[in-house]
Amino acid sequence: MKTYRALLLVCLSLCSMAAMAQDFTLKDMQGKQQRLVDYRGKWVLVNFWATWCVPCQEETPDLVKLYKTHKDTDLVVIGVALDSTKEAITEFVAKYAIPYPIVYGSYTMAGTEIGTVKALPSTYLYDPKGEAVIFQEGAVSLEDVETYLALKNKHPEPEGAK
Repeated sequence: MKTYRALLLVCLSLCSMAAMAQDFTLKDMQGKQQRLVDYRGKWVLVNFWATWCVPCQEETPDLVKLYKTHKDTDLVVIGVALDSTKEAITEFVAKYAIPYPIVYGSYTMAGTEIGTVKALPSTYLYDPKGEAVIFQEGAVSLEDVETYLALKNKHPEPEGAK
């Protein structure tokens, strides 16, 4: 029975990833549209965070390094700030010298454009074809993302596999 429940949870998780929108459009704080379709050919990491969130603060330096290392080659990062004022977000971006696009978002926008966010930080990772492949609640690290990308780039899924 426990095995059945575990399999059911895995199936539901995979189905929910497949059901998510395969494209999104978010307006960043500079007024530029951030569209998933514009990043085809690259991995796209969308990170939901808030200025008051301690794990968010702890993961931000890794996300900055990840973006700086990969932005010109194979990955982009888009940050979506939730539950913060625009002033607090501007201060946070300056404090951590965040170079990637930041969206002033809401939980409603997250659910409509990307997927449900129940905890902060939460991260969605899209593959170069624009398909959501990972959702994680909790902090992500530079090492975890780079390890995943290295494995996927070394052993890509065959065409048509899912």
